[in-house]
Amino acid sequence: MTMHTEERATELRVALADALEADGQLTEPAWREVFESVPRHPFVPEFWALADGEQRRVTPEDPDWLALAYRDDALATQFTDGVATSSSTAPGLMLTMLQALDVAYGHRVLEIATGTGYNAALLAERLGSHHVVTLEVDPVLARLAESRLRRCGYSPLVVAGDGRKGYPDRAPYDRLIATCGFSRIPTAWLEQVRPAGLIVCPLGWGTARLVVGDDGRAEGRFLPAPSYFMAVREAGATGAPVHPGRPEATSGRLTGLDLTAVAEDEAFRFVLSLVAPGTACAFERGDDGVTALELWGTDGAWARAEDGKARQAGPRLLWDAVEAAYELYADNDRPGPERFGVTVTAAGQRIWLDSPSRPVPSAPVTV
Repeated sequence: MTMHTEERATELRVALADALEADGQLTEPAWREVFESVPRHPFVPEFWALADGEQRRVTPEDPDWLALAYRDDALATQFTDGVATSSSTAPGLMLTMLQALDVAYGHRVLEIATGTGYNAALLAERLGSHHVVTLEVDPVLARLAESRLRRCGYSPLVVAGDGRKGYPDRAPYDRLIATCGFSRIPTAWLEQVRPAGLIVCPLGWGTARLVVGDDGRAEGRFLPAPSYFMAVREAGATGAPVHPGRPEATSGRLTGLDLTAVAEDEAFRFVLSLVAPGTACAFERGDDGVTALELWGTDGAWARAEDGKARQAGPRLLWDAVEAAYELYADNDRPGPERFGVTVTAAGQRIWLDSPSRPVPSAPVTV
């Protein structure tokens, strides 16, 4: 890198920090100092950016590379079978989650999903490398991230392994943060985070912030802002639900839901991600709005609604879950993510609305 590149990168980091502070996403001076100190561009030497509705590959030879690296955007950095399987999270969302983690010097942190290594670098700058352990399921990504971290002067413990199992060798941790999407909080984490410790984890299309109790349970609410992360996965896999095609429906009936309203209401789609976890969805649009909605799950469940009729098949009745979610949503004044919470014990996970005494029915799946 030339001196001009490094100077320009510093200017871009400061400008981005200014913008995030103005938007209210960057609120802690200590994290601003970290954010201005840690470069992002060494961790994303190659990425894919969205331009004119299409992904284009960006490398240091591209004149826009540095400017794009310092935008408040998620950058796809790996594709598996045509599906993005690793990325650098948008800096604003990273900072929201890091601030929710409420760290202090001396805290030991376990990070799940190293990815590029940039988030681990931010943690190492704030806490010291020896207080950070980061897990990455993909051994190739783990090696790349460790190399980039060391070139930038950081040396957290980088482990290639399944983040769902945590890393008991360095437990207990004061904090745990995940940067890939989950449908269920792994119970192994409850054993590795000390009582009063915090877990910040993407759950459905939101981010949960949980406090671990003395009794081995973890409980807390969702952050107000929605979040979208690539799903936790096995090495070499995508983590995305596989579309089952158009199976013969075992259940079909009329539906009165307004599909356009469902598609365009982000708060409702967050609720749907909780009551029908482990699913993907697609909308078909016509001149008059959404004409069809299709969902499919990691367990082979499938549903499709169009022309006022719904069909569904598989181990879960997904359209029943959609309608139950919308009824709950409408009957409770269209709640945002911050009104929902989650309780996790060794026996399982329970989503609730407003208080733990009001559980939200769901169509559970193990992911």
